[in-house]
Amino acid sequence: MLHASRRATTTLSRLRSSRFFTVLAIESSADDTCAAVVTSDRKILSNVVIKQLSLHEKYGGIEPMTAIQAHQRNLPFAVSRALREAGTDIVKDIDGIAFTRGPGMPGCLSVGMNGAKTMAAALNKPIVGVHHMQGHALTPLLTSDEADLPQFPFLTLLVSGGHTLLLLAESNVKFNILINTVDQAVGRVIDKVSTLLQIPWTPLGPGDALEKYCQDVPETALISLGNSIMRGRRDFSFSGLHSQIELYLKDNGGIEALDDAQRRAIAFSFQYNAFAQLEDKIKLALQSCEMQSIAINHLVVSGGVASNQYLRQRLSACLKEYSPERDIGLVFPPPKYCTDNAVMIAWASMPRFLAGDSDDYGVGLQPKWSIEDLTPP
Repeated sequence: MLHASRRATTTLSRLRSSRFFTVLAIESSADDTCAAVVTSDRKILSNVVIKQLSLHEKYGGIEPMTAIQAHQRNLPFAVSRALREAGTDIVKDIDGIAFTRGPGMPGCLSVGMNGAKTMAAALNKPIVGVHHMQGHALTPLLTSDEADLPQFPFLTLLVSGGHTLLLLAESNVKFNILINTVDQAVGRVIDKVSTLLQIPWTPLGPGDALEKYCQDVPETALISLGNSIMRGRRDFSFSGLHSQIELYLKDNGGIEALDDAQRRAIAFSFQYNAFAQLEDKIKLALQSCEMQSIAINHLVVSGGVASNQYLRQRLSACLKEYSPERDIGLVFPPPKYCTDNAVMIAWASMPRFLAGDSDDYGVGLQPKWSIEDLTPP
């Protein structure tokens, strides 16, 4: 295995002298089976996402064994389709293979990792294991127009079903966690509240279902949910907000006792308070950077929750309110690149590939992996 890895490294050194580098990437950290082909000159040749939502709706969330089995079924089709749509031959055109190494669900991660390592070893291709949240954080560097590319250092808010983080991004591999969550990620709590309110899932899942369910509710319908914003604290915490919804339902006779208008008002009030907490922590992070004389010109927002259009409106207003005299750029990837995808994994692997760095074929998973522990190539 070590001999094969050395040969792949030699191949990588030869290829990095050419103008473009083409990566086939796999992402399988949760319930989406993803494959993509991306080039070093910022071209997305294919982006395949096979969702499992219909399999998990009855569980109210991701059921691990069901997810693993679905990845095992779907991964060959995702890879084949990504190569076909990109018009690439894996032997002749693919220079390196990337995969999500962590963090994520161990069984799900192992399906993508084993697939990537097997292909790489069989074809003598170099491999790179990528940090999932690094992929989310760097996506706008691929998807933004040249004139709007975020410039380091920038703030990045990562909001998904597994993470809620505010980071200072100093480079492709150097991230400092400014604010973390002490309990549940905002995306996970959104999914739970959507289930509590018995909102039927849309094709994009429970979070999208909740957003659409309450999108026309006016702010005059807001329901008091206590001190759920946690103003001034340098932590995210959404379990209390979740508990407030459970308590409200209990005090009002349960979900069956509420009409549709009341349920929509609860959904909107929950979403309003959850996003108000995000706004509060963004302001704290900006203040912290100012105290350290760190000039922040961009806020990058990535992860599945970043596709929420109401959140986008709220954060735009938040930045204008915080600094009306200075235009802090608010950068979101296109919605299809906010949720899990392999495009972001391919792009995050690119600096390592181009630097002539890759992993050994024996590289293992890191299901729990702090983004502060990334190692420069």
